[in-house]
Amino acid sequence: MALTPLPPVRRILTGINAEGRSYIAEDGVSPAMLTMAARDGYRNNNLWRTLGADAPVDAPDTVTEHTGVLPPPGGTVIRVIDIPPESNDPEERRRQTDAVFAAMFADADHHEGHTRHPGMHTTDTIDYAILLQGELVAILDEDETVMRAGDILIQRGTSHAWANRSGEIARICFVLTDAAPAANLTPE
Repeated sequence: MALTPLPPVRRILTGINAEGRSYIAEDGVSPAMLTMAARDGYRNNNLWRTLGADAPVDAPDTVTEHTGVLPPPGGTVIRVIDIPPESNDPEERRRQTDAVFAAMFADADHHEGHTRHPGMHTTDTIDYAILLQGELVAILDEDETVMRAGDILIQRGTSHAWANRSGEIARICFVLTDAAPAANLTPE
């Protein structure tokens, strides 16, 4: 079954001109859009990043320099990912997931061989995951929940994975903020 790709994500960037007036500085696709030959329909759109907590509002665009999943130290990154349905074949699902982590997210703590899902990973970040279109399953070590368009998950440095068990491409927005590792997330 051929998947119908979603339209490209439109990135609109504002600025302030020499007269101190706001304007649209850019309007188009992200200059940092990444695709994968090994996973048809997968598209990662890095849209913007800040280089620290005190980033000036007029900081230059450095998103094309971004690599990996993690934001810069003390900073943030916003990305939109199109996630195609995963394969029903566990070996193919593992191969596709490993390819994504190796090519795009090598800096994540990828839990290869995890029994819940091959995409299980952890990052020292607080993530705001906003499902824009479709349906995804947020998988944790002990639980999972189906997310639908409009749902928002706040991911706080926990082991997690994403599964698309529907027949359509899903689109999700992530805002990652650099954070200190949890001292202890285990309840007393």
